[in-house]
Amino acid sequence: MSKRELVLGALDRQEVERVPVGFWFHFAPGALFNDDPAVIEKNINGHQAFFDAFRPDFLKLMSDGYFKYPNPAIEQVRTAADLKGIKAVGAKEWIRAQAELVKELTGRFGKEVATFYNIFSPATYLKMQLVQQGVSLGALADEDPEAVRDALLEIAKDVAELARAVIDQGGADGIYFSAQNLQDASLTKEEYLKYIAPAEIFVLNAANKSGDYNILHICGFKGAKNDLTTYVDYPAKAVNWAVTVEGVSLEEGKELFGGRTVIGGFGNTEHDLLYKGTREQIQAETRAILEKAGTRGVILGADCTVPSDISYEHLEWVRQAAKEFSAK
Repeated sequence: MSKRELVLGALDRQEVERVPVGFWFHFAPGALFNDDPAVIEKNINGHQAFFDAFRPDFLKLMSDGYFKYPNPAIEQVRTAADLKGIKAVGAKEWIRAQAELVKELTGRFGKEVATFYNIFSPATYLKMQLVQQGVSLGALADEDPEAVRDALLEIAKDVAELARAVIDQGGADGIYFSAQNLQDASLTKEEYLKYIAPAEIFVLNAANKSGDYNILHICGFKGAKNDLTTYVDYPAKAVNWAVTVEGVSLEEGKELFGGRTVIGGFGNTEHDLLYKGTREQIQAETRAILEKAGTRGVILGADCTVPSDISYEHLEWVRQAAKEFSAK
């Protein structure tokens, strides 16, 4: 099987020759909100260097440089009442530039490997910008959750267009959709589903109209905790979450998410085994994960982005152990 067939088959929960492996990095970590041409070039060159060095089973295409959703009304937000000024803006240049980025990357790699472009949830785009202004989205949600819901649904219109563009025009196989519970809000699960989830599901439904291989990432970056049960009905082909943060294994996640393909298994920080372990330790852990999770509907990876200075040899140890295990 080609690597494309391997990964798409795993996403379809088919029997494949070996369990695929995928890890990803930020290639311009110091300039995530800066779409200067030099930053975009650094991002593109980083993908190429990683591809040449590791020959990954698939590529998560990173949106480094495009983390800022360009809606001027967000800059005016200080209170929940200000959220009522947020309307979809079209964001044509922001969308066009990312579709072009994806097209460049899929033109280089898309025939050999499956590709999935990183897109944040409307809440995450809003939260990332508000925090730079000293404003807490969680506090606004506690103050007026309906205002937050309405603003997110407006933002979702633009993010949905982005999702469609990177698939239809850029040639990505799908999106890697990053969502997260509001860490600083007192919202219950039911309130999250009422006020935050509609915008997220709107984007995923739009992506699903363009492509069938969309991945839900429940982000546990820097130890962020999530109620995974919040996302069980989200319309995604596969799910990736922070196994080490949530304490929910791949086999448990398979059951929780109704048998969908699961991605992950390893911690992603410099304190975790994948980064600092020996070959024997990493390969033993790989076998232990697969003993419990099985080999169908499983893609091995990490909780989130891994450190940029991790040894590619460690990633290859995972792939080799998975290959040997699959051959049993």
